[in-house]
Amino acid sequence: MTVRVGYFPHNNSLFVLRHRGILERTLPEVEWVDLRALPQPPRADVRTSLPSVHSDHLFDGGYDFIGTGFTPPITALGNDRDIVYVGISQPRIENGRLVTEAGSGIGSVADLAGKRIGIAHGSWQTTLLLFALDQAGLGWADVEPVDTDVHDGGALLLDGTLDAWVGAYPGLAAVEAATSLHTLVDTESVFSHPSLWFTRRDFAENNRPALVAIINALRESDAWIAENPRAAAQYFVDDIAARGGVADLDAWEMALRGRPFGIGPVSEEFLDEQQRAADLLAANGLLPRTIRVRDGVDPSIGELLAAPPSVSVR
Repeated sequence: MTVRVGYFPHNNSLFVLRHRGILERTLPEVEWVDLRALPQPPRADVRTSLPSVHSDHLFDGGYDFIGTGFTPPITALGNDRDIVYVGISQPRIENGRLVTEAGSGIGSVADLAGKRIGIAHGSWQTTLLLFALDQAGLGWADVEPVDTDVHDGGALLLDGTLDAWVGAYPGLAAVEAATSLHTLVDTESVFSHPSLWFTRRDFAENNRPALVAIINALRESDAWIAENPRAAAQYFVDDIAARGGVADLDAWEMALRGRPFGIGPVSEEFLDEQQRAADLLAANGLLPRTIRVRDGVDPSIGELLAAPPSVSVR
């Protein structure tokens, strides 16, 4: 059986694993599916829904396993997809933050009412913005969210198209170098923001050896990233160059050094955060229904991850 693993640069662990050849040692019939090359559904209306591209392709045969940020599994559950969580990283509190240009007159999140805010809609950035607005007594309808690429939002902030932006490293570093920024809210004060991995329930139940192989390969590869962040950063720089872009190796190395690597079981605290996000997304009209995120928990996977084995770094 060929196991299809979806990857893209935004999940750093899977992107590096795709280049390391580790998984192929125990799962020779693996096919790596670049999510950027898959057909994309019509973009969601940033005011009324979340894009469901990850769950769409997970269930239409596009791939069997995926790693993302905080929001996509909530979207999948909200669209009646039978997903199960596989694992999470430690908090990625240094990954990004909600910023505006210094001197803009926007001093707090409460000042964002009626303002244009750039986010990569459907990613963890949607959740960060929603949590921040809720803390300030605002809702989705009180601001003008603008769907941007993870990296393009910085340029739009600099040219005045956006009033604020949820920036992420390494792209945020370039904006910091170009102008003085004011942080409206950092990640740590809002939520834990881990990387996470999920799959279809039928795949988890019927292909346990393949799932174990993926988990163990991720552990080994992540241990290598932590020991070799500059070599890992080169994979991202080379990918950008191959697509006609330019990337800074130092900035990518800094970004990887600031992130935790490793996969552990989902925690009750993480599930509480997911539930709070799901409830807010539904209340603000971004999910088609309310959900119970614990419906996506398979206790046997948690037991598998609870006692991590030792891994080699190659």
